[in-house]
Amino acid sequence: MIGCIEAGGTKFVCGCVDENLTIHDRVSIPTTNPQETLSLVLDYFKDKEVSAIGIASFGPLDLNLKSKTYGYLTTTPKPFWAWTDIVGPLRVLKQVPIVIDTDVNAAALAEAKVGAAQGCDHVVYFTVGTGLGGGVLIHNQLVHGLMHPEFGHIGVKHHPQDDFKGACIYHHDCLEGMASGFAMEKRWGVKGHTLPSDHIAWDIEAYYLAQACVNALMIVSPQKIVFGGGVMHQEHLLPRVREYFKTLVNEYVVSDILNNLDEYIVSAGCGDNAGLLGAYFLTQ
Repeated sequence: MIGCIEAGGTKFVCGCVDENLTIHDRVSIPTTNPQETLSLVLDYFKDKEVSAIGIASFGPLDLNLKSKTYGYLTTTPKPFWAWTDIVGPLRVLKQVPIVIDTDVNAAALAEAKVGAAQGCDHVVYFTVGTGLGGGVLIHNQLVHGLMHPEFGHIGVKHHPQDDFKGACIYHHDCLEGMASGFAMEKRWGVKGHTLPSDHIAWDIEAYYLAQACVNALMIVSPQKIVFGGGVMHQEHLLPRVREYFKTLVNEYVVSDILNNLDEYIVSAGCGDNAGLLGAYFLTQ
């Protein structure tokens, strides 16, 4: 049995996953302050017999195994959580291997193993929710270097009808600052899901997400681009992303798959289980 944590800015989801990928004892813990939230996580695992723990966490994270702050959140804008040690308290509680990666990297891995990108060893996964991020799998390996991928903070061109200055506290009009659920709410004054499908908001949103796909294609060359997150629950959004993507690529890249974008830019297959399943696969 593997202990699994999906550590998010809104909630921490904990569960135990067996070798058949069955999730046991799933609980949801509100993300308040580190002391309160992590105490409840430790209480959950205190009596659990697990052979390892995988953590799929919001970021940014220090993933350098040689670093004194390995397993810490770093410059997250989440109030109270900057420079919080996620791994350390669990290591004290359980003397088992503990692996941490970003939630989007973990989701990319889960989608490649059992989700919408099965059979692909080059995958980019985007989550579009309150925040926006991207994970990258290349040759079946999650990408790390100086740090982990931070697709949410790439630059994007402004939509011609969008004068919004951006919602990112670091970069203002980066991808996350223009296209996250938080950015949509700041721009329009209401939650995105309350806007009708013919609202200009969705054309603007699709334009930015299509740019993210083009950047992923040109830089990483994935065999599949997968979208998850609450904003993507709008069924009319992904077809608009594909349309803009085709226009922006402008026939520069030649591939059969680009003639069938319904199979190239796809919705996540793991649904609400992506985080926990990703955390499981991190330990394998």
